[in-house]
Amino acid sequence: MKNLHKIFAAVFVLFLLALSSNAQTVQRAPRQERLLNGLKVLIWNEPANDRVMLRLRIHSGSAFDQQGKEGMMKILAETIFPNEQTREFFTEDLGGQLEVISSYDHIQINASSRADAFLTMIETIASAVATPAIEKETTDVVKQRLSALLDEAEESPEYIADRAAAERLFGTFPYGRPEIGTRESLGRIDFADIRFAYDRFFGADNATLTISGKVDPSLAYRAARRYFGAWKKSDKLIAPTFRQPDAPDTSLKLVEAPGAGPGEVRYAVRGVARKDKDYAAFTVLTSILDSRIKAKAPAAHREHAFARSDAYILPGILMFGLSQIETPINTGSASDAPEEKRSDGNIARIFDEKITQQEFSAAIAQIRLIRNGIDPVALWLDVDTYGLPSVKAENDAFASVTLADVQRVADRTKALPMVTVVVIREEPAREEPQETAEQTEQ
Repeated sequence: MKNLHKIFAAVFVLFLLALSSNAQTVQRAPRQERLLNGLKVLIWNEPANDRVMLRLRIHSGSAFDQQGKEGMMKILAETIFPNEQTREFFTEDLGGQLEVISSYDHIQINASSRADAFLTMIETIASAVATPAIEKETTDVVKQRLSALLDEAEESPEYIADRAAAERLFGTFPYGRPEIGTRESLGRIDFADIRFAYDRFFGADNATLTISGKVDPSLAYRAARRYFGAWKKSDKLIAPTFRQPDAPDTSLKLVEAPGAGPGEVRYAVRGVARKDKDYAAFTVLTSILDSRIKAKAPAAHREHAFARSDAYILPGILMFGLSQIETPINTGSASDAPEEKRSDGNIARIFDEKITQQEFSAAIAQIRLIRNGIDPVALWLDVDTYGLPSVKAENDAFASVTLADVQRVADRTKALPMVTVVVIREEPAREEPQETAEQTEQ
């Protein structure tokens, strides 16, 4: 009988631990409201949190840059809070932080404050997005700042390689064009373009507002309605329907990078969209391929080998890379090098072997840890950005993915055309040995 009690107690403890773990990884549903102007509002009350967090996501990003004016949406994002004074105000006066991030699919404002200052925070954000200072002077300042970032990025062989692979795969399709733009495209953009983009995309009906932390949900909703209620709708919501890219050129592309030092190698194929039914299986596959490419890479390059997938509103990219390649690469040496020093043979073989149960289990465990670390609020925002059924539906998809699902996706991906990019840099100059006085006399 005592043993039975011990077994029951152990089972009960495990049950409580499971409930605790589930409570940590699954946040309860928020209060959901929608203002008359179309703004969706999600509110979480977290009494244990001494701060209030606000996130405002616009569900349009750099994919909507006009061709030839790449960087336009990035400039718009930076124009909302164009100077450091506002960020300092959030840090010093409100006891929080402010940042603006952007991607191909969205623009997002992240702000936080002390609980007693959250009304000021909401008012400040609402005023900035409803009446931004889109003027020639402001646009020029932001363009100069982005130009400096671009100059820095274009010194990086990693950035050059990633951009070259995306351009080779997608061409002029939005995901093949740089989010930050180019020197030429930034030069073509003026404040009228930014005003046009704001009127077209930066509307209340194309956005989701989340408020979480130590806040009364009713008060937070009233504040959102008061301060964001005057924000206008977009002129017309534009669906992300773009002409699909042509089949890519799969011949080797060589790109020269400035300076001397290691080179880069990239391979890329089309990935999946975020709302694709195979998104979970593709994520698991990417983890497995990342482990394989690291295992097959030369020991000196192992930590610089990777597989990475980026899923967007439309099918994105699966990229394989080897960074910090110290051996000079050119059209002759790329094919003549010994196989153990070549990456192309290793890449070609990572799809050949069937996925094992051990690989599948390890990838599932890794992805579970990663997803448990994702901010639940971000997942709720993704539902609106990517048109997902629900947060629960995506979690269920990851929970139910099978090895057969992953193998099926691997077989399909293997058949896709793959682009190859090699970034070449000058070989570092070697110092000539100094002659000694004795050698000189001889």
